[in-house]
Amino acid sequence: VETEDQVLATFCGRETTDTEQTPGQEVVLSPGSFMSITFRSDFSDEERFTGFDAHYMAVDVDECTEREDEELSCDHYCHNYIGGYYCSCRFGYILHTDNRTCRVECSDNLFTQQTGVITSPDFPNPYPKSSECLYTIELEEGFMISLQFEDIFDIEDHPEVSCPYDYIKIKAGPKVLGPYCGEKAPEPINTQSHSVQILFRSDNSGENRGWRLSYRATGNECPKLQPPIHGKIEPLQTTYSFKDQVLISCDTGYKVLKDNVEMDTFQMECLKEGTWSNRIPTCKSKKTLLAGYKGHEPPALGG
Repeated sequence: VETEDQVLATFCGRETTDTEQTPGQEVVLSPGSFMSITFRSDFSDEERFTGFDAHYMAVDVDECTEREDEELSCDHYCHNYIGGYYCSCRFGYILHTDNRTCRVECSDNLFTQQTGVITSPDFPNPYPKSSECLYTIELEEGFMISLQFEDIFDIEDHPEVSCPYDYIKIKAGPKVLGPYCGEKAPEPINTQSHSVQILFRSDNSGENRGWRLSYRATGNECPKLQPPIHGKIEPLQTTYSFKDQVLISCDTGYKVLKDNVEMDTFQMECLKEGTWSNRIPTCKSKKTLLAGYKGHEPPALGG
């Protein structure tokens, strides 16, 4: 009894006398869909032998049964039917062209908030195979993004070659950082850019947990401000950064004077280049202002 490349059993003798060489009730199962039986006799039959009688039947193999020495047939769900099987995936996943691996579509992840958290798909569970994910952080020019990976960092690696299988790459402006893989998270990264792309790629093997990072944006800093004499700045901070606004006002009996225009308060903003929108105005005494207007109509008050 043979398959294409293997002898499964050899039988001879009589069941009544040669039990070790006869099949008895033994079931011979082929590993595939092919089996052949070869019967051979020579010329020296001294007795009248009656031959053999064998019955065969096709038995469906359940490819979905877990086998210790092999990988599972399907990544997620396996459906067995007579003569074969097929795979399907959990919601949110797509069946790969190999018809067994489940991947994710993760190329349109856009983050526009100044702080956030980004993870590999399914984190902290093993990330999907055969996937390519792109995460984009896009903020207004004038902000700089910093990245902080958490301690749990598990991406398939190789002991001799740098990240040949799965990896993260980070693109910040003209700079490309990485690839990163293994079990040691990268150190905190200050990208010096308002636009960052994070590329995560996985191949068709491995069971790794993935990664998680948080990002934060800080604005370009503007120079320190000194309040005008007889005036004050609100809010008064040690540092000011992009989009911060301040209001300059004067003590009682004084008015804000900017470009020869008298006003009660004056607002300034820190711009994306790290410069202030205006110079600090001055505070002038109302008496001084009135003396300057003697014989002339005083200018209208500004807002």
